[in-house]
Amino acid sequence: MALKVSAEEMMPFLDEVFPQVRGMFAIDRLDEDLLVMRLLQNERHLRPGGTVSGPAMFGLADVSAYVATMARIGRQALAVTTNCSIDFMRKPASGADVLAETRVLKLGRTLSVCDCLLFSEGSDAPVARASLTYSIPPAPAG
Repeated sequence: MALKVSAEEMMPFLDEVFPQVRGMFAIDRLDEDLLVMRLLQNERHLRPGGTVSGPAMFGLADVSAYVATMARIGRQALAVTTNCSIDFMRKPASGADVLAETRVLKLGRTLSVCDCLLFSEGSDAPVARASLTYSIPPAPAG
């Protein structure tokens, strides 16, 4: 399926609809097969002990599933998360961005199901895995 929104178009869209996350994320790759998105290292994402917090990693997984879905369906800002299950597997590396490799497993008329693996930049061992479902708003009548 051809993408309806490119990486270059996606970041300004996110800035418009989610200004509260401006500057937190960047897109490394966005194509028909894979989205690679990064949580940019920032002290506000750290928990005691200097590691990236669970809520920050959840946010990366959630935003990356949103971006992967929007890239395929177009700008539908009102798509919402209906389910997320996340497994935290190991401590992220200190001082490194966290990368999310996100795939859309199924895209239907009303739901998008995504799988997301999170890694510390420079490591091959995943730090977390998330499964997310997004509800896609109905098309406007007419």
